[in-house]
Amino acid sequence: NALFIAIDDLRPEALASGNDVIRTPTIDRIAARGTTFDRAYCQQAVCSPSRSSLLTGRRPDATRGWDLDTHFRTALPDAVTIGQHFKSHGYFVQGIGKSFHGGFDDPPSWSTPWQSPKAPPYATPAALAAAAANRDSKGRPRGPACEAADVPDDTFVDGKIARLAAATLAELKKRDEPFFLAVGMAKPHLPFVAPKRYWDLYAPATIYVPARQTLPEAAPAFAGHTSGELRSYAGIPQQGPIPADLARRLRHGYYAATSYMDAQIGVILDALDREGRADDTVIVVWGDHGWQLGEHGLWHKHTNFELAVRAPLVIAAPGQRAPGKHRLSLAAFVAVCPTLA
Repeated sequence: NALFIAIDDLRPEALASGNDVIRTPTIDRIAARGTTFDRAYCQQAVCSPSRSSLLTGRRPDATRGWDLDTHFRTALPDAVTIGQHFKSHGYFVQGIGKSFHGGFDDPPSWSTPWQSPKAPPYATPAALAAAAANRDSKGRPRGPACEAADVPDDTFVDGKIARLAAATLAELKKRDEPFFLAVGMAKPHLPFVAPKRYWDLYAPATIYVPARQTLPEAAPAFAGHTSGELRSYAGIPQQGPIPADLARRLRHGYYAATSYMDAQIGVILDALDREGRADDTVIVVWGDHGWQLGEHGLWHKHTNFELAVRAPLVIAAPGQRAPGKHRLSLAAFVAVCPTLA
């Protein structure tokens, strides 16, 4: 079987990747069973092009999708996705949550219709009201960039995705054919919303804020951007540097959202163990690209800087030799599809 876990906007900052700040015990559990690729790179630091490239094994120049609005089948109508490949070889293939870019689906990739639970983006009435009052350039609601509310994990979409995936694993156990289950987690993508207990894992005063707020010396202006995605959220300055106290709050929110997401993957991993499938299931954990948290004055992805193009990649295969190891050789996300196949 294959459990294929996609994570939105995740830097390679789990303990498994050498970071001792962000707490990701579940990803660390998976890494202990498998291999962590410390120099894994996406093909473009934009969500849809990266995901289309990884899921088809084709580069963005082949998919012709360099933006968020172009479906890869426009240029490659006969492309075979990783889900299609497994489906054509006798696997039951199911998708839950975000695999392809949000708003896109690809019915040929699945044996049964793709599912994505719905949940509110915020927990508090004040944040929901702010979202209703503030819109980005495409008319989408944009509330505060962060929220910490004392609510259950399944208040938000990742909690619902994890519980649906856990229930699905129980159902898949009843089937005769092997399965390929793709599960897409929404966090730590903006807004940085997580239950308060995940915020409480971190002491705000200890959170590092990058000192340099300008591009590297001699870097051309087009190498950066204006951090427009972040600035579309309520309460974020429309121009100029992000103040240090706000930057610390944003980084804190990113850490909390990452730990929250990791705990939801834990629900899925526990279900895999409970159903007795851990010994015959390959687990792949990947982030679609990195994320800049104020380094060089940049927030989010959309650059070719190291922090935007490098992302987590962990592969755990039952019975593999020397589990728990790291690999420093270059790994390209475009190679994940043929490697898993």
